[in-house]
Amino acid sequence: MIKAKNQYINREISWLRFNERVLQESADPNVPLIERLRFLGIFSNNLDEFFKVRYATVKRIVEAGKKGKSVLGGEKAKDLLAEITKICIGQQTQSLQILNDIEEELESEDIFIIRDSELTETQAVFVKNYFVQNVSPQLMTIILNDLARFPTLKDTAAYLAIKMVLKPNGNPVEESEKIAEKKYALIEIPKGIDRFIVLPKEDDKNYIIILDDLIRYCLDSIFTMFDYSSISAHMIKITRDAELDMDNDLSKSFIEKISASVAHRQIGDPVRFVYDKSIEEDTLLFLKEKMNIEDTDSVIPGGRYHNRRDYMGFPSLGRQDLLYDKIMALPVKGLSMEGSLFDQIARKDYLQYTPYHTFSYIIKFLREAALDPKVRSVKITVYRLANNSQVAASLINAVKNGKQVTVQIELQARFDEAANIEYAEQLQAEGVKLIFGVPGLKVHSKICVIEREEAEGIKRYGFVSTGNFNESTARIYTDYTLFTAHDAILKELNKVFDFFETTYKINKYKHLIVSPHYTQRAFEKLIDNEIANAMEGKKAFIKLKMNSFTSYKMVDKLYEASRAGVKIQMIVRGICCLIPGVPGMSDNIEAISVVDKFLEHSRIFIFGNNGDTKMYISSADWMTRNLDYRVEVGCPIYDEEVKQELLETFDISWNDNLKARVFNEQQDNAYRKNEQKALRSQFEKYEYYLNKVKS
Repeated sequence: MIKAKNQYINREISWLRFNERVLQESADPNVPLIERLRFLGIFSNNLDEFFKVRYATVKRIVEAGKKGKSVLGGEKAKDLLAEITKICIGQQTQSLQILNDIEEELESEDIFIIRDSELTETQAVFVKNYFVQNVSPQLMTIILNDLARFPTLKDTAAYLAIKMVLKPNGNPVEESEKIAEKKYALIEIPKGIDRFIVLPKEDDKNYIIILDDLIRYCLDSIFTMFDYSSISAHMIKITRDAELDMDNDLSKSFIEKISASVAHRQIGDPVRFVYDKSIEEDTLLFLKEKMNIEDTDSVIPGGRYHNRRDYMGFPSLGRQDLLYDKIMALPVKGLSMEGSLFDQIARKDYLQYTPYHTFSYIIKFLREAALDPKVRSVKITVYRLANNSQVAASLINAVKNGKQVTVQIELQARFDEAANIEYAEQLQAEGVKLIFGVPGLKVHSKICVIEREEAEGIKRYGFVSTGNFNESTARIYTDYTLFTAHDAILKELNKVFDFFETTYKINKYKHLIVSPHYTQRAFEKLIDNEIANAMEGKKAFIKLKMNSFTSYKMVDKLYEASRAGVKIQMIVRGICCLIPGVPGMSDNIEAISVVDKFLEHSRIFIFGNNGDTKMYISSADWMTRNLDYRVEVGCPIYDEEVKQELLETFDISWNDNLKARVFNEQQDNAYRKNEQKALRSQFEKYEYYLNKVKS
């Protein structure tokens, strides 16, 4: 039996390989040019979050004097930090080359990103006026030399590190820079101004200057009080530990504790320091000493510009030909927006699959509940809402119409804590009953139950989703939402809401798969059933689609199923700690990742069950946090039409041979290539649903 070098892939390294797939999209010549820039922005934004959370966690293990091998897939924490830094430096170098290539291609499209040294006279006048009117009033500039204490740099904000070489006694430099006095300063790049300033067109050509360079051009205007012989500006950025350290003060409310913890992020321990690799050595040394940059921090030389996440907002310049074609979100076949959704859902289940289907069904469903005189109560979980949420507006509308509205809002939704605190206060002020979560657990389930008084008594309607109730992300995240009036399912969803309020009472479920008490055990039982079928010579298969797969217990269970002969197909967008295709360990497991225009976010779990297929959609990935430390809901699919639809859309993803990458022991992100007809699954799914509507 051939064994793999390791039984698992380390989750942090696997995550970096996922972000490399995002970087591949920015290098793909088949991706529209401006979209490639935006993928570079996503890559950079992902990396910021990785350092704030995952790198920070490993660093904490090191500083606690622990090796961490048991939780890091066999790797020592200190060695892992070094490996992460090495990979990130390589990816940063690659991303800079990709950016240079894209900029060259943009020039062939008459789009020029120019530096401060390249401005024409006309452009210079525009830049100076723009600086005076828009930038100068918002600049935060700090002279560093005489400060008793170095200022606390904001997490992931970008700064220009300034070095001025002063003229001795106001005279020209007599000897060398070594004897001249140097002044150091920091300029914070304002966040309230677009990073990309579109300059007036010249000869039908588009010109853009990055805000950093616009500031560089106007340095003389900022430092007029200093008589210097030379001045330089190089960008730096620091990333801080973003873990929430909760206050144990019993006199404070949960909202107060979360608010204080979020505010503390801005002064959390630094975990990454990125600097322009062309910065002068003395400036870099000055900064590192003053900032107490430690050996356990990741110090990464970068390019001229940081915070490249801003490329996600690169201006379109009216060039639709350099963007993805916009799709028109489709209706769900058979589910009319004109009539009552309750009446239609009472007859059968329906599946909404955004962004292929319009998100408007969820808004319509909640709006109808708010106005319907028969509706008595609305219960819903909230994890992430849009900035201007119609979901929140609908819930407030329901309260104003006399409905009992209960909202479980997760205040610890990472990086959305502040927004959720604001929504919580707004909803509470309008009379919504709020539940703030379960101690020690995050509520990640996406569920809603509406109770309606009908002639036969109380009738329940609701939905279960794999994603957030968020109009904005629904345009780019692929998520399933099941609308149902199945009473047994909805009664069990009510049990989940009961658990939010009575956490010591553990309910039993016949239909739902609920974390933290039952999910792992339930899926292990389903896998065991496939193993038993395979051992008896019956057809046995498992099809899984999720965002991340890090639970070593579940990895081991799939290895066991593979050895028993169960055929397993896995589609995992992000982290995958399982190594497929290893003889004697995972021969019968194949795994791919699809990274494309939309972010794959749906979770589906399909088990052959000897011909009587069992199928679930869920909010949970197979990660330890989802299985043991979150409230998650997996919902069975009973409607045969919906089952068939889920099988067909899974198979479309599985057959992708243009945007699918293969998971293997080498972790090389190789694109899947085969002799089949070229198939790009996200585009194919839209055609699939378009044909459904037409038929």
